[in-house]
Amino acid sequence: MKLQSIELPLGKNQPLQKSPKIVLLVIFTLVFLTVVPYYPLLIRYPSNDSSETPSSSSYDNHSKDIIGDDEIVSTPSGDKFCDIFSGEWIPNPHAPYYKNTTCWAIHEHQNCMKYGRPDSDFMKWRWKPSDCDLPIFNPAIFLELVRGKSLAFVGDSVGRNQMQSLICLLSRVEYPIGVSHSPDERFIRWKYTSYNFTLAAFWTPHLVKSNESDVVGSTHNVYLDEFDEKWTTQVDEFDFLIISAGHWFFRPMIFYEDGKIVGCHYCKQENVIDLTMQYGYRKAFRTAFKAINGLENYKGITYLRTFAPSHFEGGLWDQGGNCVRTRPFRNNEMRLEGQNLELYMAQVAEFNKAQKEGKKKGLRYRLLDTTQTMLLRPDGHPSRYGHWPHENVTLYNDCVHWCLPGPIDIWNDFLLEMLKREGVRSHEEKLQYLRDRKLRVR
Repeated sequence: MKLQSIELPLGKNQPLQKSPKIVLLVIFTLVFLTVVPYYPLLIRYPSNDSSETPSSSSYDNHSKDIIGDDEIVSTPSGDKFCDIFSGEWIPNPHAPYYKNTTCWAIHEHQNCMKYGRPDSDFMKWRWKPSDCDLPIFNPAIFLELVRGKSLAFVGDSVGRNQMQSLICLLSRVEYPIGVSHSPDERFIRWKYTSYNFTLAAFWTPHLVKSNESDVVGSTHNVYLDEFDEKWTTQVDEFDFLIISAGHWFFRPMIFYEDGKIVGCHYCKQENVIDLTMQYGYRKAFRTAFKAINGLENYKGITYLRTFAPSHFEGGLWDQGGNCVRTRPFRNNEMRLEGQNLELYMAQVAEFNKAQKEGKKKGLRYRLLDTTQTMLLRPDGHPSRYGHWPHENVTLYNDCVHWCLPGPIDIWNDFLLEMLKREGVRSHEEKLQYLRDRKLRVR
């Protein structure tokens, strides 16, 4: 899970053969030119304890101590950026950075503290990469980086879970207003008016066209070679796409290609071959990436947010399985294996193919690799704390989604770090794209 190293456009250090006065003048000039352009981003942002609408005059001194001025730039290891996705969870007594009582964006089923979860230590961890530090999410910096842009989450309810985390993290600066084109909450849009930043979610559990099945023992018909036009016709205007899928593929499915049944997963139908979940998963990502690469006007950056494993123990999700642990695993205590490994490898393989094809059009793909990080967090799920115990509802223990606040907030730490690195990486890729085009012309 290595992120491609990026060398900064800096030469080797050379000794200065100048007088002390000239040296001081040079140092002062460099400091001035470095700090002044970023001064607006270093202003403190509103306190997460406030229940009122954030204003530019309210400050959080405690948060300022955690998110300092030096975190506006990425933290490289040596002269190369380190792999932020390899590391360990370490205690963070200062977390969380928002409260479930003050963020209205939290879905009821992920509002664990509201519904009586007795422990709170699951919120007090942060991710420490092996070779560097990952800065805590700074909402002011994030909103400046996306000023005038748009971001869409494409996937299932776990993708929506990340969007709600992002809204809560940004609430220390500003809340968005609703600008949805449809009353359907599965296709929702928000706008941060002070920054002209649009945030959207497109619900597509299989990434491709699918619908509920009438076949007994199967939940969905999944058309592996057909675009889901509910999102593919809407995203060409966005600057950033975060695409993800996973847990719906564990359910029974009938697979279609060229309009015909080609097989299924766990459907138990006579004369229908079981092609396995991995077959459908790989084909679905292939089709989704094909749709993105085929968009005529899309010029954005596509992030694959990799599969986040569930943590059912003592049974499957519909057979009494639960997640009751209260601490993260250490890196050496849990390995990615079995179906989780197969799904991860399948989606990354299709990502690599799509990235290679997209480069021909100047499109950019990035890997938001959350799999190993979240494999280590069995303690971060709602379990039974997504509703009141006395409610007459039929809900399984939720070991798929993530409590808010909770471990999923780290995904947006990753996202912000990747955005901060993007300028250097995009410049290098654009130069390579132009060189490749010249070679083809010749």
